[in-house]
Amino acid sequence: MNKQKAKRAGLKRRERRVRSKLVGSAERPRLSVHRTNAHIYAQVIDDIDSKTICTASTLDPEFRATGKIGSNKEAAELVGQIIGKRAMDAGVTEVTFDRGGRIYHGRVKALADGARSAGLKF
Repeated sequence: MNKQKAKRAGLKRRERRVRSKLVGSAERPRLSVHRTNAHIYAQVIDDIDSKTICTASTLDPEFRATGKIGSNKEAAELVGQIIGKRAMDAGVTEVTFDRGGRIYHGRVKALADGARSAGLKF
């Protein structure tokens, strides 16, 4: 197994471990974060009904209007604020944070801080 495959396998293993412990419900949905080298994505998901309540990413027109790039902590914090605002508009105040197998550091932490500053509780 080459190095890239080993890293991807480790990430998938951590994703499964984290998601096995988290379940998003209608009262407390799951805030899922997906990070790539160029962008960051966030979704608020109700796992019981298998529905996505709201989404935000660095590809959204609302984010693109700011003129920022999508691969730094400032962008992640702005995406966190956007997802927090959209979740609050949808009636969600509390979420369970799903870091998607990534460590709680850097862009993932910045997104969480941005969502908290928008009013989400977790």
